[in-house]
Amino acid sequence: MTPVLREGPEAPGAPEWEAVVASAEASWLPVTKLGRLVKDMKIKSLEEIYLFSLPIKESEIIDFFLGASLKDEVLKIMPVQKQTRAGQRTRFKAFVAIGDYNGHVGLGVKCSKEVATAIRGAIILAKLSIVPVRRGYWGNKIGKPHTVPCKVTGRCGSVLVRLIPAPRGTGIVSAPVPKKLLMMAGIDDCYTSARGCTATLGNFAKATFDAISKTYSYLTPDLWKETVFTKSPYQEFTDHLVKTHTRVSVQRTQAPAVATT
Repeated sequence: MTPVLREGPEAPGAPEWEAVVASAEASWLPVTKLGRLVKDMKIKSLEEIYLFSLPIKESEIIDFFLGASLKDEVLKIMPVQKQTRAGQRTRFKAFVAIGDYNGHVGLGVKCSKEVATAIRGAIILAKLSIVPVRRGYWGNKIGKPHTVPCKVTGRCGSVLVRLIPAPRGTGIVSAPVPKKLLMMAGIDDCYTSARGCTATLGNFAKATFDAISKTYSYLTPDLWKETVFTKSPYQEFTDHLVKTHTRVSVQRTQAPAVATT
């Protein structure tokens, strides 16, 4: 199945999209400490969250920071079947890539009875899985970073994907699936090498995403400076969290008792 890009005349324009995001932010009621700190403007950027490895459990946090710059694309929709006593049960599995073409990319996979529900769920999971992408240079550090900082490898199942730095102007030399993820990550030039059953699109995409997410895992000499540790946002804004905390009570209704004789 060919990738479907959500663009065109039916796609909302910039003013409409901003209005949609604004209305979503206005109606957003955070349920985690991180969400409350983000909505109260105590955390200014996603990089503060990544610095302390805080888990993001609300997709609205990503919308709050990246908003209209995010673009999503459905990589593949495939039917999957399960054998039950009543026969075969068919569901649809959606693979969605999301990114801002400037250093952030995510990949989501969701299975559901309906295609629309699967795509919607995959978009949410892709937002929650967004990672920062480190970019670097092939040679001299002239201009903006344009390629991966070093050779990185990712794998999923039998598929192994290797990303290799390339000179400026080379472009992305790869198959269509890794190329889309690398473009969404904001990488302009890159050589790639793939091994295994790359016809399995899901594993191919996951292996590429694994390689991209490892770009910040390598400690290169320019990062050998002493790290100055600061307080975690949870420690820094403890008083604010206590002050704004409200209990949410859930009323449970009991089923009426059945009289037995």
